[in-house]
Amino acid sequence: MKRSGDSEGEKRRKRRKLLQELGDQKIPFLGPSDPGYQQLWDSSYSGLALRRSLSLPAGLHARVQAALFTLRRKGCLLRDLVRIRERDVFTAVSRALLGEPGHTYRYLDTRLFAIPWHREDAEVKGRRCCDPEFRAACQALCELNGFFCADVPLLKEGDRLTRQQSATGAAEAEAKRGGEGDTGSKHSDESRNSEGGDSEEGDAESKHSEEWDVESKHSEEGCSGSKPEGGWETESKPSSEEGESRQVPKSEPGVAAAGSQHGEGRPPPALGGAALRPAPPRAREKAVAQLKHSLSDHHLEDREEQGCSQPSPRQVCAGPAEFNVTLLNYMDPAAMSQLKDEPYYGMGKMAVGWHHDENLISHSPVAVYSHSCRNDKGESSEGGSGEKACWRIGLKVAWDIRTPGLTLPLESGDCYYMRDDLNSTHQHCVLAGESARFSSTHRVAECSTGTLTYIQSRCQEALSNLHTDPETGSHSLLALLPTTLRHCEEIHNEVEFEWLRQYWFQGQRFARFCSWWTGPMEQLEKDWKLMETMTLLFLDTVEEEEVGQEAEGRRDMAEILLSALIDRQQQRQTWRDRCHSSLAQTLPPEEAPVDWPFWGADDPNMPLPFDLADIINRVESLLWRM
Repeated sequence: MKRSGDSEGEKRRKRRKLLQELGDQKIPFLGPSDPGYQQLWDSSYSGLALRRSLSLPAGLHARVQAALFTLRRKGCLLRDLVRIRERDVFTAVSRALLGEPGHTYRYLDTRLFAIPWHREDAEVKGRRCCDPEFRAACQALCELNGFFCADVPLLKEGDRLTRQQSATGAAEAEAKRGGEGDTGSKHSDESRNSEGGDSEEGDAESKHSEEWDVESKHSEEGCSGSKPEGGWETESKPSSEEGESRQVPKSEPGVAAAGSQHGEGRPPPALGGAALRPAPPRAREKAVAQLKHSLSDHHLEDREEQGCSQPSPRQVCAGPAEFNVTLLNYMDPAAMSQLKDEPYYGMGKMAVGWHHDENLISHSPVAVYSHSCRNDKGESSEGGSGEKACWRIGLKVAWDIRTPGLTLPLESGDCYYMRDDLNSTHQHCVLAGESARFSSTHRVAECSTGTLTYIQSRCQEALSNLHTDPETGSHSLLALLPTTLRHCEEIHNEVEFEWLRQYWFQGQRFARFCSWWTGPMEQLEKDWKLMETMTLLFLDTVEEEEVGQEAEGRRDMAEILLSALIDRQQQRQTWRDRCHSSLAQTLPPEEAPVDWPFWGADDPNMPLPFDLADIINRVESLLWRM
């Protein structure tokens, strides 16, 4: 997942332009107590849905929350050391990945190796890879994943399904927060002065981008042009101002039309929440129209270019989504020093900055379970004073300062869903509350090149060109075609740098909790060693002084080999530097990156040296003589 300099430069240019155009202004945003909130939600954020805590099975809450605390108590939630703009930074939040056996999730040049769900199936059954308590915690999160897989497709007609039993809880929660704190487009002097829009590259934003936008740096705009199918089909209705594709729910008996039964100062549309008294439509429309008109001269017409990380065409989610991984997050504001102020709207302190979730199947939903911990007084964050005391999600249309932002307060146990193309056309951030918070973010990860099955098949492709004599054990290459050799060397580099070194950099940290990946990675290393032997045979072939027809392709082979060796040498040095960086050295031994594979120059078990400089010089000299 390499980022081009042009792409990163374009992002910085747009951030700078956005903050310069804003100057000292803040873009308006609305919270639940502001007039026009529901109408803004329906018109510009229709892909967002909320399921209130009280509408989930009580037993599921208990099992999931117990699982989250178990994983944290065991030390399984760790900060990732990720790569941003050619330098390493720690994530502000602690994380772990759970999911389908053999799946991985890649973000910010970092591959996370999923701890398996541990459901009772043939893939995991009988393997004693963790203790019973850890296994039970994984199974509880697998149960939550199954709930989301079944629940999200119910939203295809919109999020107006109502259940009377949770209406009281939702209304009481909003009443407790309503009228307090700094909400909507009201900004205090402190928030206005907290970020200077005229500083170099938008100093606050550029710093925030490097230190806190660690969930994702890739916009996937331009990837969502195809129309989703099946359960995720939408009716495309471009707006003259936002140009979004919005879902249009059908009117049904007992199901309220969009925006028709949610009054001002009331909770957002929530699954499990009853319909509330309507507010005058003209008042809502006027409020939002005035906000948009006030910024009509500050519209960024250019959009961020597609930042897809996969070379192949992006897959589009067709039919009901099957979430294959969940990224668990733990955030404690008290332990997160120097939280940045949200720079565009003045929404408050950010635990996670503005981002798109990356490496997902296009148009696939994201489902998030939120749990706020109790503080020293036994209170959860929603027990504090004002809306900003609780954790909130901020949303905005990507690279657009004309459409007001939206904040969504979250009570402990609430779930929210980002559906359709919301993740690619919009950005979201996490606004810190007063107490610690867990979240379980369930995704349909794009895993075409990110599963154990995939990389094992790639190893077999490369090793199919290696012949081993059954009597002597000696090796030879079956085919010497340049295309075949190039393919084998590409797989060689992929196994070493996308799997082995990624695993030892931080994936192996989880082996002390769950040993599921230990065996497969040992086998990958054995296959990789055979590929080292193949490179040696490739080198011997190139250096043979032959004439005639067989020697005609030697130059092509030498160039292919040289390119692969140079890339390998550079990447090995990069990984060595990362493993021995000052940041890496701050980690305890059980969490610190391991510089592996690594071997000495005279290691008899390795066909080639770790340092390839001399071999590269030999191949370069050979090319000069040709």
